[in-house]
Amino acid sequence: MDNEKEQLTPSQPESAVDGKALNNAVPEHIDVSQAPAGDSEIMAACEKLKAEKAELYDLLLRKQAEFENFRKRAHREKEEFRHHATESLVRALLPVLDGFDRALKQHDPNVPEPFLQGLELIHRQLFDTLAQAGLEAVETSGQLFDPHYHQAVETVEDANRRDHEIVEELQRGYKMKNRLLRPAIVRVAVKPQAEDAQPPRKAQKAD
Repeated sequence: MDNEKEQLTPSQPESAVDGKALNNAVPEHIDVSQAPAGDSEIMAACEKLKAEKAELYDLLLRKQAEFENFRKRAHREKEEFRHHATESLVRALLPVLDGFDRALKQHDPNVPEPFLQGLELIHRQLFDTLAQAGLEAVETSGQLFDPHYHQAVETVEDANRRDHEIVEELQRGYKMKNRLLRPAIVRVAVKPQAEDAQPPRKAQKAD
């Protein structure tokens, strides 16, 4: 009876396959170079994939370069906008500095000293604030005339000074980050002219 039961037990279908064994049987990577020489379709597909990969990689590099250029251009435009906005504000405040300079040059004995000290303090605070933005005064004291930074409105003969030495500053000039905003208006010394020699006598015509 046991033999008959064993014969009656249904056997495993021949079509059933072990999934683990099947997974191990399929290689993860297929080496196309090992394909038969006659399999032209596989070789053609491989070459096509290589070409597409190279094209996509080249496109990626171009997009990265374009993005980097865009980022640099945006940063540069932002800095230029900030610089121009700051420069416009500083230009608008230059007449205020001129007003302080004129007020401080007036030594009226009727003006209380504490008032002048407060005026000097406000002027210094304003100039220091603008200096933090890059404002600089054009040097004139003891300097020779420089047409790039100075504007001469008058010349003064002075034998004790160098030729084209600045004698007096009439209006202060300013520059911002080595860029001239306004030239300094100055008087310039020149050497005194030598006395003209007497012109030679004309020869008298013979009678």
